Order: sequence, then structure tokens, then C-alpha cells
Amino acid sequence: MEFKTRDYGAEEASHSLPRMRTDSHPLAVQSSLELVAVAFHEKIDLYDPLRALDADFGVSAAEGNDVEYGSTRGSSNEAAIQRSAKEWASFKRSLMQRFAVAKTISISSMSDVIVKSGKEYEKPPTRMHLEELDDPQKEAEADVKIITRQEYVSRLHELKDEISHAWRAEDRVTALKLSIKVARLLMDTSVLQFYPTVFVLVTDVLDILGDMVWERIKRKAEYADDGTMICSLPDDFEASDVCSDAKETCNNWFCKIGSIRELLPRIYLELAIFCCWRFLHDRPWENLKRLVMMMRGLADPLASAYCHLYLARCAQKLPPHNIGYLVTCINDIKVRIILGRESMNGNSSEDRKMSVSLFEPAIGWIIKCLLKDTDQMRLGDVLVELGLRPNVANPSVDFPCISVVLHHLLEELPAEVISSNALEIMQLIERSEDYSFDKYLNYMLLGFKLCERIPLMDAVDAILVKVFQVVAQYDGLDEYLKVVDAYLDIILHYQIGNYLTIILDGISDRACNKGVAESELGTLQSIFIKLLSHFDDLNDVLALNHFVEILDVMYGSTRNIVNTHILNKATRNGYIRDPTTVQLLFEISQALHDDIDFSSIKDDDNQHPVHLISRFVRMVDFGAEMENHLIFLVECRGAFGSTNELKETLVHSSNYLAVKAMKDAKKHISFLKSCIAFSEVTIPSISIIIRQMNLYLETAEVALLGGLVSHTDGLIDSTISCLQSLEVTNGCRTPVDLDGILSSVRKLCSLLILIPANPECGATYIPRNVLSKISSQSWITPRLRIRTFCAVVCLSTTLSQHKLPYHANSREVVGNDLLFFSEPSYYQELLSFSGSVVQNLVDEVKQEPNQAARGSLALEACNCIISSFIANQEIVPICSKLIEIAKSCLNANNKYLHSTVNYLDKHFSTSTRGVPAVTT
Repeated sequence: MEFKTRDYGAEEASHSLPRMRTDSHPLAVQSSLELVAVAFHEKIDLYDPLRALDADFGVSAAEGNDVEYGSTRGSSNEAAIQRSAKEWASFKRSLMQRFAVAKTISISSMSDVIVKSGKEYEKPPTRMHLEELDDPQKEAEADVKIITRQEYVSRLHELKDEISHAWRAEDRVTALKLSIKVARLLMDTSVLQFYPTVFVLVTDVLDILGDMVWERIKRKAEYADDGTMICSLPDDFEASDVCSDAKETCNNWFCKIGSIRELLPRIYLELAIFCCWRFLHDRPWENLKRLVMMMRGLADPLASAYCHLYLARCAQKLPPHNIGYLVTCINDIKVRIILGRESMNGNSSEDRKMSVSLFEPAIGWIIKCLLKDTDQMRLGDVLVELGLRPNVANPSVDFPCISVVLHHLLEELPAEVISSNALEIMQLIERSEDYSFDKYLNYMLLGFKLCERIPLMDAVDAILVKVFQVVAQYDGLDEYLKVVDAYLDIILHYQIGNYLTIILDGISDRACNKGVAESELGTLQSIFIKLLSHFDDLNDVLALNHFVEILDVMYGSTRNIVNTHILNKATRNGYIRDPTTVQLLFEISQALHDDIDFSSIKDDDNQHPVHLISRFVRMVDFGAEMENHLIFLVECRGAFGSTNELKETLVHSSNYLAVKAMKDAKKHISFLKSCIAFSEVTIPSISIIIRQMNLYLETAEVALLGGLVSHTDGLIDSTISCLQSLEVTNGCRTPVDLDGILSSVRKLCSLLILIPANPECGATYIPRNVLSKISSQSWITPRLRIRTFCAVVCLSTTLSQHKLPYHANSREVVGNDLLFFSEPSYYQELLSFSGSVVQNLVDEVKQEPNQAARGSLALEACNCIISSFIANQEIVPICSKLIEIAKSCLNANNKYLHSTVNYLDKHFSTSTRGVPAVTT
């Protein structure tokens, strides 16, 4: 066997592609800017898919025209039908979730339809309910019964099924009587928090009855008794289109409901079939005012509020109509709240808040309906009628401004309306002195709405003056934070620094002296994140008065979130060089590290604290004070020693610092040794062996660059020892692990070209050691062994050359080509070692179990051998045998096989005699 002589320079030149110099880089930023400039000058419309088609918030200017109403009957707008149904379904879900109750509840005797004994269940439903209706005295008994929430819900579902069953059996009297009993459940307000749930369940039942009545009357209007079609009513039909028989049936239903004795069930049942007024009158909505007047007779404020809510919902199913009844609903509820304030003066604030919170859903939904289709021209009149603007025509009429009503008005009013009337709204908030809602919440909501449409600077200045006059009087931190947070975006938008100083001073006075409650941390977090997002440079944020001081009083997950944002901001704008900033970020990183849940770390989560801390360590730069930088890395190792990623970052940083010191040529060799020692101590603590190998190799390169050959040898020995430490998991390894090991072995072989061999141990000591470790592991696959053998053969061939392809960039390191120049024993050792490896290649190829892989590996080994050795009588039989293995495993048309055979024929035909050429 004999190594080939190679000219690496000539080979590189022959395989290099032709190159041409270009004037500009195709990926330069300038190219993108030029495109934008061209689009601007040529007025090209750059379509933004996220931009709304119309940014205006206004609605139709003519009352009663082009108004969309959610309706299940009589509306030609299918989108409005679906939107209304979805809104109501979502509202009901939130209503039931908001007012959670205990598993068991107490109900009064008027809910006897829910609690029944087993014997009573066995009675015929018709007889049972008739007996109950005929005994009103029994209904008035004040017995209190205990029932679970689930039993209550299940019983209502049963009643719904009974009503549907009775209707299908054409027993409509029973269906009506059962519906009346269900509606009576809303008279029981003994368990306040359970009332919204009862409302949702009962109205679901009543809606079903309303649908069945509507369909029955509509069928009477369209079909005769014998099933013959009379006509087909259009969606926008009028009362004159309805036949007398259908009208009589409709009128009969309203008469039956009108004879119900109790007021609340009578109103609910009429609302359930309210759409049926369309069969009798062309202006059915005129009956709404009558029902609103009837509701004034309801004694219980809570039952009255939810009755108004159901009226607003049912009225949505009508064609467009005057919305004055909704204004009356709101004003009537306001009167109930005012009267309730007087009756609850002795109650605790918690009781008052609970009472108002139960009213809120009704108020919110009615106002939503009121403002949804109110145009700008009509909006002023509505505000006057609600008492939110002075009545010029009748100044003596003055409705008090109720905070909870004002709050929901602010929620629903368009942002531009609020922005243009901000000062007037602030006066309304100042006037609202009642228990229904904390005033600061309205100031807060006003601020958030103004951020949606920020007013002009002159108006902003007047608004902020008033707001900060108010918040200065708040002693509590929670109220102060919520209000200033709402206006912070406006302050940052106009860069009004004096208000920013006032805010931080105010927070410091309240937080640092009295501490921060857990409920206040969320708002404080919001304020800090807004500040961090606004400023481009972290140092500008840290320079704000009391910023760091306030940060110190935060704790828990909120502190971690803010710290994460600070760290993210710090590592986005270049290197971190200020020592004070470095120390602060170190403390922040340490606090984050101590609270990390290491099981939740994901490789692709760049915002995870571990990744941010690693990036922080990489971005720190002490400049010429490299000793301080190394001390910083030592401190980081003590503080962040819990994860592999952070320790890897420290090793990379230490190696980078060593290279930087060598480039500056100002540091003594002792500093380089200190960096190498830091890496050597840190690497063994990393739990993943393959990463240890790569870090040892990286550190060995740095040591070699500094001329520290003995350190390099030690690091190479540690790398090889890692091969021995590799263990199998569940008896196998993943392909990724094997590929990583192979990559490290190849990298080691390429590095060994630079490292001078030890004459005492021999030129092949390290490659033999590598093969020994690889061969001793039972889990190593034939594929990995074959490719390791090929890498070692290529290494030996390269070391045998009189001129190596590259050398260490250090005068202290002498390459093997100079160290063993023309030394026969050196050359012979390499040749002998390579020969034994080549002999093992064929045997190892045969061990590969996968046929296709065996063929490819045979070709890979063959190409390695023929590119390393001169073709002679020793090499040709080995290559021929490998080709035969490949032919038996691969398809005859395999391109890799063809190209390898052609390459062998080209080299063997002229260099061998007596050995047949390799042909397909």
C-alpha cells in the first residue's frame, strides 16, 4: 500500500466556481427601501391585509333606515340573525360563569315545580300541574327547601322536555301551564347569586315556547286545515297579509297569557311570544312601552332588572323601530338603584357591590342594544334623555348620573365620540356620587377609550390636568395604579415627561412605604411593560426616577415577567458595557434563574428566561478590562449553574475572551491559561456528553491557537474519554445522537492535522485511541464505525503529505510535516495503521443489516480508499470486493454505483496489471 500524493491548492482551484464582483448585495437593506420609494413615487397602492376596509366608527345617519337588528323572524339579513344569536349565546354563558354558586341552594315554595317527591312524579303530568294551579294557597307557603344546583338544572331540562312533548301531543294547555310554572321561578330571588343562572335556564324554556307558538300561527296563516297552501308569507309581511283564522289563534294566545294572575310570569310569557304581534299589527313595537310601564309594578328590583333585560332581547327580533323604550328601561333601573341606595345605607360595602354586580349584566346589555343602532345625530338626544346632558328644552328635568350606567355607556360609545367629548364626560364622572360603582373605574375606562382615539394635544393637556388632580387624592395604590395606567399610553404618545415623573413619584410614595398587595401587581406590571416598550434604550428606562426602587418592591410571577422584559430589552440593542447596568441585569438574571421551572424549557422558546440569561451573558463586554470579564463569568457560573445551556454559554464566552486577548496581543499567557482553565473546570458539569465533546474540541482549538500544546493534548484526551462515557438509553440511540457523535469524531480528526504528534507515544496514538473507544462500545452501529474508519483513513493520508493543507496560526506550534519531515518510521507507522483500518472496513460493511445502507456504505468506503491510496494489487481487490457488495445491494441503475465504477475503471486501467477492471 502507498499513500497518494496530493496538491491541495491545485485541487481547490480546480473545484472552485468562477467568481464575479458585484456592485451591490442583493439582500442589502437599500434594495427594500428603493422598492418602497418607487412605490411611493409611483403611488402604488400597497394593500395591507390587516387593515380594515373602513376605519370609521359611525353608523347610519337616518334613524330607522339601514339598521341591522338581530332577528330570528322577519329579518332579511342572515348575517344579523347569526350575529345576534351568537352575541346572546355568549352573553348567557358569561352570565352563568360570572355568578358561581355553591353546590346546594335554598329555594322558596314558589319553586315547588323543581322539588317533587317520587310519588308526585308518578302522577300524570296534566293532573299534577292542574292541581298545583288550582291551589294558590299552597304556592304561597313559605317553606324553604334545599336542592343541589345540578338537580335544579336537571329538573328544568326535564320541564323543557315535558313542554315539548305536550306540544307535540297537541296538549297546548299543558304546555302553557308548565311554561307559567317555569316563569314563576323568576319570582324567587332568595338566592341572589343564583338568579342569573335561573334567568338563563328559564328564558331558554320560554324561547322554545315562543318559537313553537310562532310556527303554529305562521302555519295557520299559510296553510288550510286540510294542508292546502293558502299563501307564503314573505319575511317583511304585514298584518293585512295574515288570514283571520291565524289572527284569531294569535289573539287567543295573547288573551290566555293576559289572564295569568301574577304580573312577572304574565310579562315573561308575553315577551316570549312578542313577535307574534306582527300577525295582528303593523307596528308591534308599540306594545313595548305598555310592557315597560307594567314592569314598574314589579316590587323586586333584581327581578325587574332582568325582566327589562329579557324585553330588550325579545325586542331585537322585531323589524327596525323606535328605541325610546330602551331609554325608559335604563331610567327605570336608575330609579331602582337610587331607591336601593337609600334602603342599603346600613349594609356593608360588599353587600352593596354584590347588589350592583347583579344589576350590571342587565344594564350592560340594554345599553349595548340602545347604542348599537343609534347614529350620531340621535346620540345627543339619547344622552339628554338618559340625564347625561342638560335638557335645554326643559332645564328643570334633571336625572342623577349613576356611575354603573355611565360605565357601560363608556364601554359602548364609539371611541371618537368619547375623544371629542372627553371633558364633558369627565364632568359626568365627577357628578356621579353613588354606591353603584367606584368612580375611579370610570376614570380608568375613560383613559383606555381615549387611548383608542387619542385627542389633540390641547385637549389632552386639559384632560390630564383634571385626572391628576383627582388621582393625587387617592391614598390607595390600587386605585392610583389603575387610573394612571389607563392614561400612560397618551402620556407616552405625546412624550410628556413631567407627568411620567409625577406617576413614578406617586407610585413610589404609595408602594415603597406601604408595600404592594398581590392584587396591585398586575397593574404595576402593565405600567412597567409600557415603559419598556416605549423607550428604545434600556438606559433611558433605568434612568427614570424610582424605576429601580419600585422594581425592588415587586415580587412573584409579576416580577419575573417584568424582569424578562427588561432582559429582553437589554439584549436587543448591542453590547452591554456600563458596569452599573451589567450589575443590575446580573441581579435580575439571578432572580429569574432562581424561579425557573427547568422542566418547561423549550429549545424554540427564545423568550424563555434561560435563553435570555444566556443571551445576556454573551452580550456583556468589559472592553479592555478582560480580567473583570473573566471574573464576571466566574460569578455567572456560581449563579447560573443549573442548566446546560447557561454553562455552555459560559464556556463559549470564556473561549471568545481568550481569542480576543490573543488578537489584542496585550495580555500575558497567564490570562489565556486562566480562560482555558475556566473552560476545563466548567465543561465536566454539563450533563450531555456529546456537548462536552464539542466544547472540549472548541477549547482545544483555542489552546492550540495560543500555542499551549500540552493543554491541547489534555483537552483532546478529555474529548476521547467522553466517547467512553457515552451510554445507551433503552438499548438504542436516536439517529440524531449518532450523527452528532460522527460529526464530533470528524471534527476531532480535522483538528489532529494541526496538533503535533508526540514522538514518545507515536504519530497514530490518538487515532488508535479513538478507534479503541469506538470499537469497545457495543451500541455503536456498523454505519458509525465505517464512517469513523473512513475519517481516520483520510486523516492518515493527510498527515502523510509533505505539505499539510493548513497549519496552526501560532509560531509555537510546529506541524507534523515539519516535525517529521522525510522520517521513514513516521510514514511507515501511518501506512501500517491505515492498512489495518482498511482491512477492517470490508468486514464492517458486511455487518450493516440494512441492504440499501450496506450498498451505500460499501461505495463510501470504496471512494475513501481509492482517493487515499495509489491503486495497486493490494488496493484493487479490496475495492472490487466493495463494488461487488454494492452491486448485490443496490439497483443496477443506481447513479452513485455507476459514478464510482467509472471512477475506479479510470484509475485502475492504467495503474494495475493482471487485475481485471471493475465493470458493471
